[in-house]
Amino acid sequence: MSDRIRVALVDDQALFRAGVRMLIASQPDLEFAGEASDGQAAVVLATRAQPDVILMDVRMPRLDGVAATAEIVSRNVGTTPRVLVLTTFDVDESVARAIQAGASGFVLKDADPEFLLAAIRTVHAGNAVIAASATRHLLEQFASTEPRSSPAELGTLTARERQIFDLAARALSNGEIARLEFLSEATVKTHISRVLAKLGLRDRVQLVAYAYENGLVD
Repeated sequence: MSDRIRVALVDDQALFRAGVRMLIASQPDLEFAGEASDGQAAVVLATRAQPDVILMDVRMPRLDGVAATAEIVSRNVGTTPRVLVLTTFDVDESVARAIQAGASGFVLKDADPEFLLAAIRTVHAGNAVIAASATRHLLEQFASTEPRSSPAELGTLTARERQIFDLAARALSNGEIARLEFLSEATVKTHISRVLAKLGLRDRVQLVAYAYENGLVD
């Protein structure tokens, strides 16, 4: 069985798909798992090819990237591929909605090839790929403007886990949290994993979205 990361691509521009396909094929640790030109075909591709990572364009015919992401995440429980959104704009309401639907981050279409490759590997490892400042700007579009009571599931967090949650919600990295709280990065990672599990979240990007939606960050 191959240890290579299987990557699928969904985009309605044939020339762009060709370029990304060649880029992925040039990497010894990556394998091109297939492509689709619209969201409906992406859902079929995700089930048929079972890729590890899907590069998903936001704006496409028939079914857009947001709806396709939501359907793929809901259909593939237990074997859900990581979705990395591709967009032309760094501040895009559709990107924020895709993250809420289950995407693990976003990459600009004009990003350097090396950055795209690094993003694929990072997302596959279970981390999110998104600039902290962009995350805040995007998710502030969906931030609660009224005071709200804390969700019940927050009560399941220990005092330490709640501290870690608050820091992660402000888009601090594991290293930054470790330095602030005088912990090892491995310990922070363990706490983050427990927080995500208790709150039913997939990754740190969804954690930030959750915090904004519930008015838990300024």
